[in-house]
Amino acid sequence: MAFVHSFLAFWADFLIGDDWALAAGVIVVLALARVLNQNGFDTLAWTVGPIGVLLVLAVSLGRAVWPSKSPA
Repeated sequence: MAFVHSFLAFWADFLIGDDWALAAGVIVVLALARVLNQNGFDTLAWTVGPIGVLLVLAVSLGRAVWPSKSPA
């Protein structure tokens, strides 16, 4: 049972990494692209993917460069 736990912990750490919001944003973008593709908006689905990933990256970099001020 320890092997299964270690295996799942590895994949969780590998996929999510240090920033869970970045992983969640990519999942949302991929899900939106799939929904658009399934409903016949093929061209829009292909443009949502790269633009969405760039937006998620920009938000992640913004959070890293300008961290929110926490009360001391």
